Amino acid sequence: MPPYEPLRLHVPEPTGRPGHDTDFSYLPLSEAGAVRRPPVDVAAAQTSDLAFTLIRVLDKDGNAVGPWAPDLDVATLRKGLRAMVKTRAFDARMQIAQRQKKMSFYMLSLGEEAIACAHAMALSEGDMCFPTYRQQGLLLARDDCNMVDMICQLFSNQNDPLKGRQLPVMYSSKKQGFFSISGNLATQVIQAVGWAMASAIKGDTKVASSWIGDGATAEADFHTGVTFAHVYRAPVILNVVNNQWAISTFQAIAGGEGTTFAARGVGSGIASLRVDGNDFLAVYAASQWALERARRNLGPTLIEWVTYRAGPHSTSDDPTKYRPANDVARFPLGDPIARLKQHLIQLGAWTDAEHEGMQKELEAEVTAAQKEAERHGTLADGMVRSPAEMFEDVYKVMPAHLRQQRQELGI
Repeated sequence: MPPYEPLRLHVPEPTGRPGHDTDFSYLPLSEAGAVRRPPVDVAAAQTSDLAFTLIRVLDKDGNAVGPWAPDLDVATLRKGLRAMVKTRAFDARMQIAQRQKKMSFYMLSLGEEAIACAHAMALSEGDMCFPTYRQQGLLLARDDCNMVDMICQLFSNQNDPLKGRQLPVMYSSKKQGFFSISGNLATQVIQAVGWAMASAIKGDTKVASSWIGDGATAEADFHTGVTFAHVYRAPVILNVVNNQWAISTFQAIAGGEGTTFAARGVGSGIASLRVDGNDFLAVYAASQWALERARRNLGPTLIEWVTYRAGPHSTSDDPTKYRPANDVARFPLGDPIARLKQHLIQLGAWTDAEHEGMQKELEAEVTAAQKEAERHGTLADGMVRSPAEMFEDVYKVMPAHLRQQRQELGI
């Protein structure tokens, strides 16, 4: 027998620490408009090339080019820009509130606004999102968005619709198609696939849309959900937001070193796309394509949204401990708000003055919503939910052991 070297466990090289370069060389940058757009009824196996490129619509001058360019009127484009600016204004204001100890925790979606906002605008009434904790844009982009309720949830106050039972940012709104967020990674995938299977069994036309980050694709729940989605051709979109960073590790640690996250769909027989997540038009077009495919009983789609987490993982995180100071400047896709704004200016449908006015208007709207929510209390003033409520809404009739526990608390 020939001699063999001892086996060695491969561990990805740590990148992104101060003094180290973050490796973005894995990111093939297709020219805007260069990637083909297959028909919606294409066989899943014939989308494999789309998992190894990058679908883009907006070019460097702000023009919409190529087969993926969606037919959107100016009013819709303005609405999309407004939704992204509102999301960024909301995030900025809530981060300040957290620093003022009005809530315990917050997570920004800074730099990722196009993904949730464009996707929300492509959805139809009755579709259900199974989000993770950085998709507040799914709610803020809606016409019936209730920022006061969202802020009350963050404050866990007397008007919190979730009665203080969820960590701040873990919203839930059945009416708005926003399933309760779980802090456990990748649970959203199997929940969404199950909901989608039920929709198909009922003969409905509603689609489920699940959301996880790149790191959560290493969880078993992700692979279980993908398998069920493939086998039962569930009407579901499996969204993987690759924002380059987990809490403190670069995306290569989760397996993005030698291939793409979209490739995990290819290997499971699912139609797969890899999309520029900072391109509002590309996000809208890819979402529309996948939704149409699901509604026509053509099966699931896995989409890797390539973006960049411009802020910290959360208000408990300090990214300067593990990311170079120039990290965001070297990321090649640019700011999603600036790109859509440039496109509207190219169309002659927007000006810097209009943008500044809209920004001030939305900042005032967020501030007013915060003041209204604060009337019901914040973490800082102690106007929080009664601990007695944690025993309620679990059983129809409260069992003896819970009654005893509540009595021991003196409530």
